[in-house]
Amino acid sequence: MALLQRTIVATVVMAALLAGCAAGQIGDTLPNSLGGLPQGAPARSNVLNRQYPAVHDMPAARATDPLSETDQVKLEKELQAARDRQAAEAAKDAAPPAPPPAAKPAVKKQSDAAKTSGAKTNP
Repeated sequence: MALLQRTIVATVVMAALLAGCAAGQIGDTLPNSLGGLPQGAPARSNVLNRQYPAVHDMPAARATDPLSETDQVKLEKELQAARDRQAAEAAKDAAPPAPPPAAKPAVKKQSDAAKTSGAKTNP
């Protein structure tokens, strides 16, 4: 008899738990004191927000055709020329200015005494 009562109680408890999971909008009708929504809460919308993307729909056809081989080569050459122009301008702006040519120092003439004494002078 005790086994039958336990089985019935367990079944009722499981049914109550499952019913509680399924009742999502019961809180809307309950008063605030019993755990319902507060007084200033906005009303629940009637539209379900379960919109899934249409994964099997095909996109519309393109309005324009893709580039032909010759147009693609022409576009690549134009892009390469623009890149080369920009690189040349960047190199010109980044290069330091060339220093002015240095003037040669004046060379002193050696006196006759320095020549005859055998002493070497640094140039």
